[in-house]
Amino acid sequence: MKTVLNKEEIKRKEKTEKNYEIVHDLRRAAEVHRQVRSYARTLIKPGESLTPIAESIEACTRRLVEENGFEAGIGFPTGLSINHCAAHYTPNAGDNVVLKHDDVLKVDFGVHVNGRIVDSAFTMTFDPKYDPLLEAVRDATNTGVKAAGIDVRLCDVGEQIQEVMESYEIELNGKVYPIKSIRNLCGHNIGHYVIHSGKSVPIVKNGDTTRMEEGEIFAIETFGSTGKGLVDAQGICSHYARNFDLTEQDLKKIPIRVPRARSLLQTINKNFGTLPFCRRYLDRLGEEKYLFGLKSLVDSGVVTDYPPLCDIPGSYVAQFEHTLFLRPTCKEVVSRGDDY
Repeated sequence: MKTVLNKEEIKRKEKTEKNYEIVHDLRRAAEVHRQVRSYARTLIKPGESLTPIAESIEACTRRLVEENGFEAGIGFPTGLSINHCAAHYTPNAGDNVVLKHDDVLKVDFGVHVNGRIVDSAFTMTFDPKYDPLLEAVRDATNTGVKAAGIDVRLCDVGEQIQEVMESYEIELNGKVYPIKSIRNLCGHNIGHYVIHSGKSVPIVKNGDTTRMEEGEIFAIETFGSTGKGLVDAQGICSHYARNFDLTEQDLKKIPIRVPRARSLLQTINKNFGTLPFCRRYLDRLGEEKYLFGLKSLVDSGVVTDYPPLCDIPGSYVAQFEHTLFLRPTCKEVVSRGDDY
């Protein structure tokens, strides 16, 4: 049987020191996110290259959050995924991709304060023909945010998201496309210094009866596509993260025989811990000739690679995402702003 708390007991839980610190850190990270994404909209335009866009977003984040080691900084690499690419694309060194007027760009970046990560994303287009796609995904994300809450089943959130998403369609070049929820992408709960912390929030109807719980932080993100509604890994990887399931004792037991891999792991532990990173971040730290060592860490399971995830070429994918905190007394959508 569940214990039913009265209003006074709930208020006391809300005012605990730990709860106060989490709320404070999330709000500080969220305010930085709002300011950075407002700045990002001014610099993202057709004809601009992706590398300076990503670097400008990250420089602004570092400055506004007052980056300081593991106390505050970037939550994960800036995602700049275009058209049929849904997620996990950020430019590597030498990337020469230029944004075009006809592109659909997903901008996905994170900010953390004391390991409390705010994960929020939006989509930018420059042609109004894509408006129905953006409207569908924005509506689906807001539906997911509204449906989420303490003791809510994850499958129920996904079912409501899919119902709203797939009520939309879009006409492009004289052809009507149904907008589909991408069934193998999802939202997730967020742990301390861990961006994906075990629970997945589906964006389609499924059988996961796991419930959301008080005190959890969730990223509610939805992806709508004019393609198959299914993504797979394509292209050169840029995103990585140390395997957060491995304890310090586990790491000591894994044989790392490549010297370059051992030194690279030291850099990863010192600068990122379990926070995601990308190859540009290693370049920025002065690391050189690290690809073989990085591959060795991936092959050994110490590091996980997250390659770009794409639907079929010629399709278009949009994304919107918010971070919410299930407090004892309310559901706080910390990343909400005037823009979305």
